[in-house]
Amino acid sequence: MKRLYRSRQDRMVAGVCGGFGEYAGVDSRLIRVGLLVAAVFTAVIPLLIVYLVAWAIIPERPA
Repeated sequence: MKRLYRSRQDRMVAGVCGGFGEYAGVDSRLIRVGLLVAAVFTAVIPLLIVYLVAWAIIPERPA
């Protein structure tokens, strides 16, 4: 069973997008671009809150 973890290697801020990319088997740059587009259409604040919550609840990949 696959588990969602924040990435330790593919990170720009907290590794959330890198972790989603590893989990979905997609390049993390596509996740980041999608996040940026969604931020523009939702006036940034709601998506920022979702990102911060994901940062808090998704565990970092064990070493």
